[in-house]
Amino acid sequence: MTGAQLVLATHNAGKLRELRELLRGQVPGLDVDTAVVDAASVGAPDVRETGVTFAENALLKARAVHEATGLPALADDSGLAVDVLHGAPGIFSARWAGRHGDDQANLELLLAQLGDIDAAHRGAEFRCAVALVASSPLQAADRESGVGVIEHVEEGTLRGTLLTAPRGAHGFGYDPILQPEGYKLSCAELAPAVKNAISHRGEAFRKILPAVIELLSS
Repeated sequence: MTGAQLVLATHNAGKLRELRELLRGQVPGLDVDTAVVDAASVGAPDVRETGVTFAENALLKARAVHEATGLPALADDSGLAVDVLHGAPGIFSARWAGRHGDDQANLELLLAQLGDIDAAHRGAEFRCAVALVASSPLQAADRESGVGVIEHVEEGTLRGTLLTAPRGAHGFGYDPILQPEGYKLSCAELAPAVKNAISHRGEAFRKILPAVIELLSS
């Protein structure tokens, strides 16, 4: 059985569960429930998101957790980009109303800001960047240290239209007000399996999955 381990730089149990399910059965002999752990379980620090893009913030978190633990680290950053707001809330999505993680306040403020905008101009998309940071043996160029750092970033999007009021009880964040293209339900009304199949985070995770599998297989 492989002894490889990967840290997902999050305290969100849903994200951890999603990554484990994506990896389950992909690496022979790998017990994903013990090999893929969250930041809290290895004492990794919280990281300030000082980047100006989702990719920068994902890399900041993955680098910090890798440096603190020595383990391969995977991190994501995501948010909502509204067309008429020129991409805002963007990286400020989780604290749009001024306090980090207050989903209800964020929803209410955004809906109020878009109150006079008709359906034709309520286009928006969820965006996600996922970063993988890990040590790797170097080629001849850096034999002094013997190891180098691999950094890999992938991104995903979910396009849709913003509703005028929240709908649904699944999901979190802005899920209740984004209706994905081709669907008549909000993200918060979709069954979790359906949402994961089309979501921005699911797309980014699936893109980076081959690199994760290769790392855990080595």
